[in-house]
Amino acid sequence: MANPFTSIGLIGKHQSAEVAAALVETARFLHERGYHVLIEAETASSLGNCAPFPALPYARLGTQIDLAVIVGGDGTMLNAARHLVDHDVPLVGINQGRVGFLTDIPRDEAQERLSEILAGDYQEEVRSMLFGQLLRGDKVLTSSHALNDIVLNKGDLGRMIEFRLTVDGAYVYTQRSDGMIVATPTGSTAYALSANGPILHPGVDGIALVPLCPHALTARPVTLPDRCTIEIELLPGHMADVHFDGQGRIEMLPGDVLRIQRAQRGVRLLHPRQYCYFAMLREKLHWSALPRG
Repeated sequence: MANPFTSIGLIGKHQSAEVAAALVETARFLHERGYHVLIEAETASSLGNCAPFPALPYARLGTQIDLAVIVGGDGTMLNAARHLVDHDVPLVGINQGRVGFLTDIPRDEAQERLSEILAGDYQEEVRSMLFGQLLRGDKVLTSSHALNDIVLNKGDLGRMIEFRLTVDGAYVYTQRSDGMIVATPTGSTAYALSANGPILHPGVDGIALVPLCPHALTARPVTLPDRCTIEIELLPGHMADVHFDGQGRIEMLPGDVLRIQRAQRGVRLLHPRQYCYFAMLREKLHWSALPRG
């Protein structure tokens, strides 16, 4: 396979000395091999002097790179995916976080695996994303992509919230709970998993609805086709928060509607040739682990 990569963007977790050292090392590794290296602007600000590598904000970075290398944890990857999905830039993740479902290259194998990927020896997959809009009447208050999930929750309140759920305009139910997780197959192993949601293989064309501590014990997780439109309307007397991939917080008021659909584009992930989804699950979720004596 011919090498399609000449310009590479580096993105890392901010304010982390360990990640900063790994980023500088990776930048030098790529530069010495003749690649044009650029650093995401906020990442560069935490590195100090990153010369001779230009620093660009995401909007410009996405137009000038063939590949993005993310050094950090899954949160860093999620943030990069949301910013770069419209630029159709493939992403590679080097794990410096705790779990690493998405940043799947171990730190001590980074240069070896990057060399293989840059030589064209890799697996590519496209992961579906969500696109959410918070509506107040006819006005769109905010909108964002999400690779893992879009979450409605009770925020700092000490009581449940109440909301009305429709799918493609059809009334599903009115629920009293701590909120709702709307997850992609990628996000099914994140927050949704801790709320007893189903694990969805990335190849499944589905969206998981996972209630958070519902008042009715019969309110169970549901997997929907990803062609549908989901709307959640907050009922009078309640306030809530909305989160996209767990990053940021948007206040939702009574009567506001959270509309969620599959995004038009998915994010491109590149994996080492030996990557296996089930091996990753087995490692991260400790399947087949022997009981401790």
